[in-house]
Amino acid sequence: MQPDPRDALPTAEALMRSRFEAFRDGDAEWLLRTWHPSTRPAEVDLGDNPTWRRLQIVETVGGEAEDDEGIVEFRASWVGGGEHGVLHERSRFVREGGRWYYVDGDVE
Repeated sequence: MQPDPRDALPTAEALMRSRFEAFRDGDAEWLLRTWHPSTRPAEVDLGDNPTWRRLQIVETVGGEAEDDEGIVEFRASWVGGGEHGVLHERSRFVREGGRWYYVDGDVE
């Protein structure tokens, strides 16, 4: 796997923002690359992916450059199939080997 400049994102929030962009842009490779191996699925199917419009960070807990764990609560608005909605999730991140990874999240 080739190095990606995004691998050096300094905070869990920065990784969350890059993952939102990956969902918006249909970049399944980046989503898998940033998913922690302990919870990473074998593949990400973005075939029914809605159009992601906006990301709002609600709260961050930890997740700074000096931390090894962090939580990012966010709301992401979407449209698709004649509908619109908001995904509200509290996501958990860990930093290993200098890189942040998405672990899992609780949808609210």
